[in-house]
Amino acid sequence: MSPQRERTRAVLRRLVVLSGGALVRRRAAARALGEVSETEATQLLSELLELAAARDDDALEILPAFLRALEEDGDVIPHLSTLRRVAGLHQQDDVELLFAEGEAVRQYHVDAAARADARLFTLPLGVLKTRARLTRNPDELSRLAVASNPSVVREVLRNSRLTEDLVVRIAARRPARPEPLVEIWRSTRWSLRPAVRRALAFNPYLPPEVGVKIVPLLPRVDLEQLLESPGLHASLRELASTLLRTG
Repeated sequence: MSPQRERTRAVLRRLVVLSGGALVRRRAAARALGEVSETEATQLLSELLELAAARDDDALEILPAFLRALEEDGDVIPHLSTLRRVAGLHQQDDVELLFAEGEAVRQYHVDAAARADARLFTLPLGVLKTRARLTRNPDELSRLAVASNPSVVREVLRNSRLTEDLVVRIAARRPARPEPLVEIWRSTRWSLRPAVRRALAFNPYLPPEVGVKIVPLLPRVDLEQLLESPGLHASLRELASTLLRTG
């Protein structure tokens, strides 16, 4: 085992036994990246991606914390803005693609989405959010779930009566504004579900910077299907191809 792989294994062992939930692990992952040099950080990410592609249990369990840290914990990773350039210099294509940016392949104009919401909902936003969080009526919950306003969807995702099937439908909905899809990705309750991840990754309305954080968590069969999906963002397909070669 190489020294780098040994260091990666040590990080995994340390994070696997952490208690305190997703936030604690995410912040610990951020510190693991922030306390080393840029080069060591990209090497750690590359090793984690390779282990996850090989279906290593510890890597699959901990990798989501690192992927979320790249999005949410810049305060703990002082060199976050340089990691993409460093990965490119070291030809770490998998890590470089984690920082892909740009618009989603398909766009649902904000005005069109607002008009659709206005036709569906006549109540004030505050009332809609309260009902989204508290309703016990599955039909009302299903109606509220199609809102384009991310604050309404955020409350839907907190509803105790929400089912995985409905979340998958929200994640797969087309056309869709990107903001509600991002809310699903940020939900630690739902984004861990394989079916939800898959629905998000295959939705062409999902921003690529989120999609590339999901691709490493997909099983091989989904990665293979991504390669055959020209309607998805090129960065997702490139990352799937890279992971299939290393897995």
